[in-house]
Amino acid sequence: MLVAVMLSAQCTDKRVNEVTPKLFALADTPKKMLALGFDKVRAIIKPCGLPDMKANGLVEGARMILEKFGGQVPGTMEELTQLPAVGEKTASVVLIHCFGVPAFPVDTHIFRLAHR
Repeated sequence: MLVAVMLSAQCTDKRVNEVTPKLFALADTPKKMLALGFDKVRAIIKPCGLPDMKANGLVEGARMILEKFGGQVPGTMEELTQLPAVGEKTASVVLIHCFGVPAFPVDTHIFRLAHR
């Protein structure tokens, strides 16, 4: 879920659903994602757009998950947002769907409009 939501930035769900099976065939764990490396991850996810930022987020996020969180995706907003390329919206989606934690993912545009 975390990987798919990270890839969804500025990308359609259809494209993410086309790319993730290819990525997960080679890297379905943080350890495998880290071993795959930036260049290979970037080549696979390029159709999703923003490949440098997303590949860095995935590879460095995998490193952080292994080193700081014992190989498990963290389950709090504070911990998730420490991961590269994971903001509050991404963290909220992961918290809701993976951990059953009530959260309210808000798009940047909705956030701006709500303050008007």
